[in-house]
Amino acid sequence: MRKVSSASVAMILAIALYFSLFWGYDALRVLTSPTYGLEDVWRSQFVFGLGSLFKFGPMGLIKLAAFFGTLKLAVAAICAIHILDRMRGLIGGKANPDILEAGLILVVLISIASVGPAVWSHNADLVRAQALHLVLAALAIALCLVERSYGRADENAKAADRLAATVEAVAVSAAPRVHG
Repeated sequence: MRKVSSASVAMILAIALYFSLFWGYDALRVLTSPTYGLEDVWRSQFVFGLGSLFKFGPMGLIKLAAFFGTLKLAVAAICAIHILDRMRGLIGGKANPDILEAGLILVVLISIASVGPAVWSHNADLVRAQALHLVLAALAIALCLVERSYGRADENAKAADRLAATVEAVAVSAAPRVHG
C-alpha cells in the first residue's frame, strides 16, 4: 500500500510540474506578446473559434486571448504552489491536495472550452492536444482521490486503535478489585 501511495505522489508531482512548466511558458508567451498570442494561428484557434461563436470584434478577441493567458498563468502558479507544498510536506507536515484540485478544475474548464472550436473546425491536432490535457488532469484528480482514500484509511486505523485503547482503559478501571 505504501508503494502505491509513493507512486501516486510521484505521478501527481510530475503532472503538476508539466502544467507548471508548459502552461506557464504558454501563458508568459501569450501575455508578453503585443497581440496576446493571436499571431500564432494554430495555438490561438480556440480564441478565434470562441470569438466567432460569441461574435467578438478585434478588441474582444484580444481580451479573450488575455483572459485565457491569465487563466493559464493562474494554473501554472497553482501547480507550482502545490509542488512547493509537497516539498514542504517532505520536511514536515502534510500537503494540501485541494490546491492542486482547484488548478485541475481550471485545466478541465479551459480544455473543454478549447476543444469545442477544434472539433468544429475538424482540427484533429488541436483536439489531440486538448485531450492530452484533459487526460492528465483526470489522472491527477484520480490519483489525488486515491491518495486521500489512503490517508483516510490510515486516520481511521489510528482512530480505531485509540478507541480500543480507551475502551480497554475504561474496562480495566471499572473492573471490580479484589483485595486479598
